[in-house]
Amino acid sequence: MFKSLIVGNWKMHGTAQTAVNLATQLAEDWNADNEVEMVVFPPFVHISAVAAAVAKSAISIGAQNVSEYSAGAYTGETSAEMLVDQGCKYALVGHSERRALQNESSETVAEKFIAAQNAGLIPILCVGESLQQRQNNQTVEVVSGQIAAVIERAGLQNVCRAVIAYEPVWAVGTGETATPEQAQQVHSAIRAQLGEAGTATPLLYGGSVNAANAADLFAQPDINGGLVGGASLEAVEFLNIAKLIEA
Repeated sequence: MFKSLIVGNWKMHGTAQTAVNLATQLAEDWNADNEVEMVVFPPFVHISAVAAAVAKSAISIGAQNVSEYSAGAYTGETSAEMLVDQGCKYALVGHSERRALQNESSETVAEKFIAAQNAGLIPILCVGESLQQRQNNQTVEVVSGQIAAVIERAGLQNVCRAVIAYEPVWAVGTGETATPEQAQQVHSAIRAQLGEAGTATPLLYGGSVNAANAADLFAQPDINGGLVGGASLEAVEFLNIAKLIEA
């Protein structure tokens, strides 16, 4: 059986010193006996420093993005192999901010997923709908389409060996959160799409998760942890959220 996951996406925040301070605080309070795996995603330039800070702890490191290419003349890009070399275990692919701000298509997301997995990283595939799509009752259609695009390129078995994070776009960084029932409905649809092969695939919820709403979200049967944004930048808040998964 897989471990549940609590994932902290630090996005583009902090200096090397603040990143190391935060990582050190988390490492002091988190150990291998926890039933939940903690993963932090620092900015690229801080990955090696944070990896060193948590090297003797039970905390894993992830990358916020990964190139679909393994090497070559791709200025500014970072390959999956390079990320593994820096101590990363996970990589986010398809985050809504990259889909929107960098115009990443589902096809590009699929290629990044494959590149990450081929290099030994565990992809965390992010999916989610916009507010307009939810209002038009297109949530399941949109989410299943984003997953299907990766299944088509990578294969169902490989998708089921990864992690899927449902992040409604309208809830990311807005303070709005899907109700536990709304989140469970989507997670249940994802589980059904994966079928028997995906019974052990961790499904995370993300979108303004905090210590006040996390317990009700994590109590849902198909929610196996959280992808946390802003609240992961505060050690005490993030630890409190993490401990709610075990409660």
